[in-house]
Amino acid sequence: MHVFLVIIALLASILLIGVILLQSPKSGSGLTGGIASLGTVQTLGVRRTGDFLSKITAVLAAVLMVAAFIAQFTLPAREARQKDSKSVLQESAPAPVQAPAKSLPVLPKTPATPDLPAVPVK
Repeated sequence: MHVFLVIIALLASILLIGVILLQSPKSGSGLTGGIASLGTVQTLGVRRTGDFLSKITAVLAAVLMVAAFIAQFTLPAREARQKDSKSVLQESAPAPVQAPAKSLPVLPKTPATPDLPAVPVK
């Protein structure tokens, strides 16, 4: 499902780029002048072509935003991926060399103190 949504978002973004390039800016130039020879201006009229391209731009932008929003919730769980696999650094790095453990210094035993005679309690 996630791959499908990403493909839809890519197609919508590519079409959105094309439609935006076809729109003529305020100065009257643009790529719509190039398709005027194809008969689109005569069929739809100059005003209707601009309205049509504006509507298509809005629809494609909405499709792109919705696909991106839904794709966020269909991402595979990150925790599941991290538990199953190691990172690239962990897989390619050699195992650390374990240095022999240093023994702690042994304290000498204290000499035993002689037992003191018990003092009667009054």
